[in-house]
Amino acid sequence: MDAAEKRVEQELVRHHPSADVTLIEAAYRFAREAHESQKRVSGEPYVTHPIAVAQILAELGLDVAAVQAALLHDIPEDTDFSLGDVEERFGAEVARLVDGVTKLSKFGSARTHEEQQAENIRKMFLAMAEDIRVVLIKLADRLHNMRTLGGLPLEKQQRIAHQTAEIYAPLAERLGIWQIKWELEDLSFKALQPVAYRTLAAQLETHRRERESYVQRSMDVLRGALEAAGIKAEISG
Repeated sequence: MDAAEKRVEQELVRHHPSADVTLIEAAYRFAREAHESQKRVSGEPYVTHPIAVAQILAELGLDVAAVQAALLHDIPEDTDFSLGDVEERFGAEVARLVDGVTKLSKFGSARTHEEQQAENIRKMFLAMAEDIRVVLIKLADRLHNMRTLGGLPLEKQQRIAHQTAEIYAPLAERLGIWQIKWELEDLSFKALQPVAYRTLAAQLETHRRERESYVQRSMDVLRGALEAAGIKAEISG
């Protein structure tokens, strides 16, 4: 088991102390077998993607079935194994989650961009009504794809970033998953407006250093005042 797999298990057990990690290990093995010969555009083994998606979900506190489904979510669509193989090995609940993610990935052929986006949103909300975990897996899938967008052609990067900004980031906001919402927006902005992004990032870095210096000076003053008053305290900022 590599370090990434261990982190998934650690996060899962942190949120669910009684979780059966052997179920996760079985999903790892099957994912590695199914994606054995596949590579990502970056050249990394394809299995690094489902493992990263599983880690995002484990950090969010999702259950064993959802983490298993994250590890297996691309198998029916991208490998020689079927949804039936997933169900046979991991049961109906995990297979249903994987099938839900697969259906969300199959966007329709609407005539206009607006119709297509409306159809995508409709699918998302239908999936939410059936099992919110399906949408959370899809959000985690999109987040990792956005984190690793750089290897794709520029036109495809921008198309994915537009869709992310218009559908996935607002959906994360509606679900109250603020950290994912902010990161999706940040990554979309970086892909769509790289010059403006770099300029803003440089400005924020300058202000960050100024803020850190101000906070440190304030802490030093406060610490000195507390010591002079004979008050023991720990200060952090």
